[in-house]
Amino acid sequence: MKTPQPMPAPPRKRAPSKRALATKTRVFDAAEKVFAERGFDGATIRDIAAEAGEPVGTIHHHGGGKEALFHRVVARRAETLARLRLTTLEAVTSQADHRLEEILSAFVRPFFDLARDDPRWQHYARLVAFVSADPRWAKISETCFDPVAQVFVQAICERLPQKTKDQVAEAFVFTVSATLAVLTSQHRFDTLGAVPAKPSSQMEHLIAFAAAGFQT
Repeated sequence: MKTPQPMPAPPRKRAPSKRALATKTRVFDAAEKVFAERGFDGATIRDIAAEAGEPVGTIHHHGGGKEALFHRVVARRAETLARLRLTTLEAVTSQADHRLEEILSAFVRPFFDLARDDPRWQHYARLVAFVSADPRWAKISETCFDPVAQVFVQAICERLPQKTKDQVAEAFVFTVSATLAVLTSQHRFDTLGAVPAKPSSQMEHLIAFAAAGFQT
């Protein structure tokens, strides 16, 4: 009786080269910019290819079809944003006497800090606004943003036990909407005659505004 021979190990996949990783980053950055400027419906794979300086086939290789690419582009930065928010929140809630404003700052500040000097994160803020406003992208929200949002809603509920979860969730959605509006609509300050404030001042004003809303 022959002894069974072990199955050969599957070939190891080679790690992507630096060149391949750079190309993928360039493709995703281009897609992020085009989607932010034209929206999902107005953007085309050819537009993204032209922005990236790559053939259409390269866009499909790294991103798939347009909808898959949109999802991947949104998901790409969501993990970074989530990690910063949750790390900051953990530091806040570890203090017994933390305030509501500190919880809200843990949610708002990381996005402001990232978008302050980086146009890629400014583009990303527009994508998040598109996702938040369009029911077509509910699954993206559920995957990329809702888990962190639920953590913050729970933290606020614990800080404001006199409020129901429905009341907190409603005020939190208002806060998310206001945050995205400030990040993506700076031109409105000029249009409405407001003197543009420094981003840090706008953030503090937004946090105070939101905190007051939770108390109503």
